[in-house]
Amino acid sequence: MTLTKAQENTEAHGAWQAYALTAAAVTATAVAGARAVDVDAAWYQELDKPSWQPPRWAFGAVWTPLYASIAWAGGRALCRARGRTRLELAASLGLNLALNVAWNWLFFGRRSPGAGVWGTALLDLSNAELIRRTARTDPSAARTLLPYAAWCAFATALNTSVARRNGS
Repeated sequence: MTLTKAQENTEAHGAWQAYALTAAAVTATAVAGARAVDVDAAWYQELDKPSWQPPRWAFGAVWTPLYASIAWAGGRALCRARGRTRLELAASLGLNLALNVAWNWLFFGRRSPGAGVWGTALLDLSNAELIRRTARTDPSAARTLLPYAAWCAFATALNTSVARRNGS
């Protein structure tokens, strides 16, 4: 089947919109999450942290490409999904991004490593669901999300260690 020029333009416009929307959503997530983080706060500095916690600079170095990969994978998968599948995928991505922001506010905003553990555990479950849904539509996009899920699993282990060390 060949596409007419009008169909090609419509598909290209839809692709542009999907990528623009996911990029905007991921950018909003990064900004909203960063507003809660204060690694210079006295309460955070006083926490007993494990020796295997990465240096401060590593978090920005890791999160920047992870956020880019989420935006790319989300846009690509949404371009390929249709109907109810597209709606469910968009909802899964939206929930995932909300949970991503929530962790920052639970851990740093509430100053609660214990609450952070719950937030990151929910994020891990959401990552698995997002990858499952994305794989149904676009396996390549789903594979792109694997480093994000791995980093979040590492963050869960780190957050759990901090909570235990500090009686949270």
